[in-house]
This record gives sequence, structure tokens and C-alpha cells, in this order.
Amino acid sequence: MRFISTKIHAILDFLIGIALIVFPWILGFAGGGAAQMVLVSAGILIAGMSLLTNHEFGIYKIVPMEIHLLVDAFMGLFLMMSPWLIGFAHVEIGPHILIGILVIVVAVFSKVTTAGYSHTKT
Repeated sequence: MRFISTKIHAILDFLIGIALIVFPWILGFAGGGAAQMVLVSAGILIAGMSLLTNHEFGIYKIVPMEIHLLVDAFMGLFLMMSPWLIGFAHVEIGPHILIGILVIVVAVFSKVTTAGYSHTKT
């Protein structure tokens, strides 16, 4: 059952993207290591992809919502596994796991189409 509208999904993308970018400084691991770089890179990618997605807040509307949700799910999985894949589990794992789960949950429960919104390119 998908109950998160594409509009809410887009807002969440921007909020999660910004949170990922600033978390290393807020949580005290902004020393330039892998833990920081993964979160900042993921934040930029999530927010940037939202700008390219064919939904209410997409600017270029290149990426179909179906593909966007698939990429979100893989990004969430990568965030959850990154501390062990990249080898910084001894530094920080909490935000990577929590945000990874959040990204997957939002992707799974987000609608693919919008109500009253044309998916044609303008």
C-alpha cells in the first residue's frame, strides 16, 4: 500500500538530503573520513536526483518516478551497509543505518504517480 504522495516524497528527499549533508558536523565526525564522505555524497545524490525526477518539484523531469524509487531503495541499502563495505564501522554507524532504513521505507511506501499532475515534459 503506497500512501506517501510524490509531493511529500519530494519534500522528504530534500529534507533527508540536507540532513545527510549536515549530520557529520552535528554528530561530530566531520573530519573528512569515509563516514562523512558517504553521508555528504548520499545527501547530494538524493537531493540532486529529486531535482531531476518527473514529479511536482523536479526541475528537469528526466528521471521517471519508478526509477527514482528504485534508486532510493538501493541508496538506502548502500547507506545501511556502507560502514562495513567501506570499513568505517568503528567510527560511526548510527546515522547510516537509520537514514538507510528511512530511505527504503519512504521508497517502498511512495506513490509512483501523482494526482492531478501531468507527467509530460514541459
